[in-house]
Amino acid sequence: MTLSTKKLRQIGIALIFILPALLLFSPFVIIPMAYSFRISFYDWNIVKPELSEWVGLQNYLDALKDPIFQRAALNTGMYAVVTVPAQIVLGLMVAVLLNQDIRSKALFRVLYYLPVITSWVVVSLLFEYMFSGQAGLINYVLRDVLHVVDKNILWLADPILTFVPIHLLGIWKGVGWTAVITLAGLQAIPENIYEAAEVDGASPVQRFFNITVPLLRPTLVFEVVVLTIGALNAYISNLLITNGGDPLDRTHFILTLMYEATFGRLDFGSGAAISYLLTFVVFIISIIQIQLLQKQVEY
Repeated sequence: MTLSTKKLRQIGIALIFILPALLLFSPFVIIPMAYSFRISFYDWNIVKPELSEWVGLQNYLDALKDPIFQRAALNTGMYAVVTVPAQIVLGLMVAVLLNQDIRSKALFRVLYYLPVITSWVVVSLLFEYMFSGQAGLINYVLRDVLHVVDKNILWLADPILTFVPIHLLGIWKGVGWTAVITLAGLQAIPENIYEAAEVDGASPVQRFFNITVPLLRPTLVFEVVVLTIGALNAYISNLLITNGGDPLDRTHFILTLMYEATFGRLDFGSGAAISYLLTFVVFIISIIQIQLLQKQVEY
């Protein structure tokens, strides 16, 4: 059997196993995506689609020139810049602690992972209450317990301060997932490397920065890419805490703006164009991930 014939046979066997998933995936994901991509080139008439007017790239150009879209893109980018490094650093710290020989280690792992499996809706409403400008827990602690402010801070009425609870929620929600993934990476590092470094006189700090961090690079790269994609797709927390862009459409994320364009203004063409602009950015990040993860780490 030649190499090409053997390879074709392997591909055929793989397709047999993949086919059932593709049959389920196509009608619910691929076909709707292709249809929405078509809609992005039209001034779509939802009542009579056959009367929709072809506008080409105009929906994309209008979105890129829209100040509200530009502000939403900036807000989404800042959310990723703030939350992703914080989750990585805090998750690494938690993973290092959980990797030690401590009592009730399994219990601590469960406790740190609980935020990951809690409902976004529930915790978003909880953070909205905590940062309420009238009777929120945060204002009570700052004003009545710590006495660092004289009056309540209107967190949710300010277009800048509004992002404080949104960013904190994103960090709190993701640290547990990052810690679990990092812990798996830590446990894959051979112990004999640490033992050899200790014999050579390396301090714990030197072992961490010269052994742990370099050997965790594939894990950290994976986390950065996945968390960045997740941050760019942030939606529920912003929608519930800001009511979808309040005040004055200055706190939109890209997905909340897409939702407003599609279901608020019924401009399906514009909403589809916004979604594919985001898809393009996610695609570029995925390509970068593939390139970075192809690099091998030598022990």
